[in-house]
Amino acid sequence: MTSVADHTAEPAAEHTIDIHTTAGKLAELHKRREESLHPVGEAAVDKVHAKGKLTARERITALLDEDSFVELDALAKHRSTNFGLEKNRPVGDGVVTGYGTIDGRDVCIFSQDATVFGGSLGEVYGEKIVKVQDLAIKTGRPLIGINDGAGARIQEGVVSLGLYSRIFRNNILASGVIPQISLIMGAAAGGHVYSPALTDFVIMVDQTSQMFITGPDVIKTVTGEDVTMEELGGAHTHMAKSGTLHYVASGEQDAFDWVRDLLSYLPPNNATDAPREPFPVPVGAIEDNLTDEDIELDTLIPDSPNQPYDIHEVITRILDDDEFLEIQAGYAQNIVVGFGRIDGRPVGLVANQPTQFAGCLDINASEKAARFVRTCDCFNIPIVMLVDVPGFLPGTGQEYNGIIRRGAKLLYAYGEATVPKITVITRKAYGGAYCVMGSKDMGCDVNLAWPTAQIAVMGASGAVGFVYRQKLAEAAKNGEDVDALRLELQQEYEDTLVNPYIAAERGYVDAVIPPSHTRGYIGTALRLLERKIAVLPPKKHGNIPL
Repeated sequence: MTSVADHTAEPAAEHTIDIHTTAGKLAELHKRREESLHPVGEAAVDKVHAKGKLTARERITALLDEDSFVELDALAKHRSTNFGLEKNRPVGDGVVTGYGTIDGRDVCIFSQDATVFGGSLGEVYGEKIVKVQDLAIKTGRPLIGINDGAGARIQEGVVSLGLYSRIFRNNILASGVIPQISLIMGAAAGGHVYSPALTDFVIMVDQTSQMFITGPDVIKTVTGEDVTMEELGGAHTHMAKSGTLHYVASGEQDAFDWVRDLLSYLPPNNATDAPREPFPVPVGAIEDNLTDEDIELDTLIPDSPNQPYDIHEVITRILDDDEFLEIQAGYAQNIVVGFGRIDGRPVGLVANQPTQFAGCLDINASEKAARFVRTCDCFNIPIVMLVDVPGFLPGTGQEYNGIIRRGAKLLYAYGEATVPKITVITRKAYGGAYCVMGSKDMGCDVNLAWPTAQIAVMGASGAVGFVYRQKLAEAAKNGEDVDALRLELQQEYEDTLVNPYIAAERGYVDAVIPPSHTRGYIGTALRLLERKIAVLPPKKHGNIPL
């Protein structure tokens, strides 16, 4: 093992080293360590800097706490003799691995070096990653991968594919055990993209990161399509279109800062709780602890049920210090997910967004929320749902592309989650979407509703068409004002059924509360549910509708 501090020692004198003496052996070690710092020379480093990028080692230094990095396998070299590779054996073989700390908490890390064989993966390169993966799993520490490589090292043949497979398998074994975070810092192609896809969070840098299975040249040859690398696999493509990405960073340092922030919400492994920040426990009744921000919630919901509002206005008001780390902000914007804290406790927020598709659930929103719910459940983070959903988005495109199967993923994810689950219905909760969004009978622990909540099988306009179809037909036949009658019947339906009180009478809602009391109620529920015990039936694993 080699620490960063060791790398800063004075350079050895330029003379022949006698490796038969103790002094000579130390000098030889120092020489080899120096070689590992610049395996392909300063010119390659200058080219990296000219592109506005950091080197593999500089990235580790920028991410970890100062002087905390301890390197593993710094002196490793490849063993291949194919195609003259034995004449070119850079120290480290193109990847830097080890461990260190972020905000004083241990993490394991690897950083791929695109200056060595283009960052391509060979046998030793792969073995180094597998080794640090094993260490992370064994010690229960988060694993961070800084990816900047161009696929398999062709000269080493099938051994590269074998090591890819071992890396993928370790990603799978670590899933749900330790947090796995991938940063894409260059063009990741071929086998290099599957490992990040298996991790919990993927971060890319705008304009300098790309991910794709096959590049533009191959696509042009096979399909005739013309596409640039950025259009094919850039950060915004994977955020807005593929949904692979969790954050688009404006630069490399922004990516590192975001990862540090993200880790502050996550435990080191699934056997521990997420870290808490010091926060005074409120004393007295909920109404005695209201802030100006709490009171603002009482006037947030518009009088018209069809007028949108930004759910972020609710989210920030119920979280500590208005701090919300949104995940996949540019994807499926009709649902909002992310991390925050309430009374110092990390929570995962899942919220319908009325400004997008009126908050309807569609395929992408369902999968986005399902993935996030499962992530929270993996790492013991309570789930808070904010509900304003008129239903699932209608249309042939949704039906043909599998809204039944893919929408069921959110049902499955929420139903199997055993962490504390709290739901707040702010306005609409209609039909099957009501069930999906944290309903009592789906296993929610504490269900709250605002007085503005509308809990029903469907909205008034649709319901009247079913319930009073015959009456409306007779009115039309008799020459009566059908539109006026429809409005009258809609009002009657709304007054009778479209409110939170029918659900409260039947226990589907535990309490109807003033919006200003929301943060207080959630805080008390979190304290109560801290000792929640959940027992699932024994099984190998469930069969989520993938």
